[in-house]
Amino acid sequence: MFSRNETRKINIGGVYIGGGSPIAVQSMTNTDTRDVKATVEQILRLEEAGCDIIRVAVPDEAAAEAIKGIKKSIHIPLVADIHFNYKLALMCIENGIDKVRINPGNIGDIQRTEAVTKMCKEHNIPIRIGINGGSLEKRLLEKHGGCTPEAIVESAMGHIDILESMDFNDIAVSLKSSNVPTTIEAYRLMAEKRNYPLHIGITESGTVLNGTIKSSVGIGAILSMGIGDTIRVSLTGDPAEEVRVGRKILHSLELGGKKMIQFVSCPTCGRTRVDLIGTAQIIEQKLSDLEARGAFKKPLTVSVMGCAVNGPGEAKHSDIGLAGGENEFLMFIKGEIVGKFKPETAIDQFIEAVLKLGN
Repeated sequence: MFSRNETRKINIGGVYIGGGSPIAVQSMTNTDTRDVKATVEQILRLEEAGCDIIRVAVPDEAAAEAIKGIKKSIHIPLVADIHFNYKLALMCIENGIDKVRINPGNIGDIQRTEAVTKMCKEHNIPIRIGINGGSLEKRLLEKHGGCTPEAIVESAMGHIDILESMDFNDIAVSLKSSNVPTTIEAYRLMAEKRNYPLHIGITESGTVLNGTIKSSVGIGAILSMGIGDTIRVSLTGDPAEEVRVGRKILHSLELGGKKMIQFVSCPTCGRTRVDLIGTAQIIEQKLSDLEARGAFKKPLTVSVMGCAVNGPGEAKHSDIGLAGGENEFLMFIKGEIVGKFKPETAIDQFIEAVLKLGN
């Protein structure tokens, strides 16, 4: 288990981050926020996948007005992502938003920042300062010779200073770049300067395959330093995949907070006589969906293996497992063979057995 840095605790609509709270998994909708029905439907699906906090883009007044309808139809905290127009932040606060993502330096003069800060104070709403390597201030790019970790941190500190000068400390900070080493170092530097909770991720990481790899490496490296209070995996694709990947990252580092399934499967080889790849994919997806719905009361290690070489041995180390044979699967529970099933029935039988064992 990794020792986590001590950070301030903030409340986002009943979900706490920082101060030793469980690491929350976030995502962001890719629907048109003005379309309340579509946005709510996506958020409800993300809730089922295990999302703790959801963010929506608020580009105009119609989107800010939609916050009211979205908020009353979902069950997790709602965050407004706002740039440039401070009035949108004020509207979102009035309409029930739980957190505002806004950079004080890009919404105009100091009076505008004061107006947002004052209303956030009155409603006990935190502000996330979200620094993105792709939109750093020109002067910092020139000073540091590009998008360096030092430039990212200096940008964040400038925004933090603005809020602190207004006696506002209900702050979370993110310092994201699409470059993994740059992002890792930026978070390391930031953790040395302030104890605000850190929202971590690799921005614009790519499609599901490449984005999962970059995010797992980057987020995993940062978390392994004890840094990070909430994560968002940024993928070009279904936001539900962001949540699933985020959960798996936390689980792989034993930072999950929720009861999870440890899933083990072999890469297959020429000895395999069953559709191991298809079977493993279906089982992993079904178990992931069940996990997100809180279907398990205790953790389990589950294995799906292709042949008799490693299958029985792995099954002995698992709570429950399948091992492929000649067009059939053997099922093991606690190392003992409990059944033999044809491929067409093995998946359902296995899922049923896992649910029984996990409760």
